[in-house]
Amino acid sequence: MDVFTDYLNNIADLEHRDKLKFLFVWITNNYPTLEKKIKWKQPMFVEHGTFIIGFSVAKQHIAVAVENLVLAHFLSEIDQSGYDHTKGIIKIKWTDQFNFDLLKLLIDYNIDTKKSCQTFWR
Repeated sequence: MDVFTDYLNNIADLEHRDKLKFLFVWITNNYPTLEKKIKWKQPMFVEHGTFIIGFSVAKQHIAVAVENLVLAHFLSEIDQSGYDHTKGIIKIKWTDQFNFDLLKLLIDYNIDTKKSCQTFWR
């Protein structure tokens, strides 16, 4: 977690900090080849220099950043999860449970479809 330590330490609410750290540990354990990066002051996971998934925090939620194409592709699953969303962002309320099946779909899709991607964004 060392790459994300400063980011996490700046989250004042300890419960929020622990919840986001739990998510980062889950991703790291399930996707050990993903690199942890801070870009645009936000924690992100990348593979071979291309964006896979990113995060930021707000007062009411964790914002999960995905490319618009990915959000559109999984819109039904996102809606079924009960998460709100906007352009390129899935909002997980601090009171919500993580839908790890959905997160796995998003990450796996990006890893698979961006194997030959030579840029950070599609």
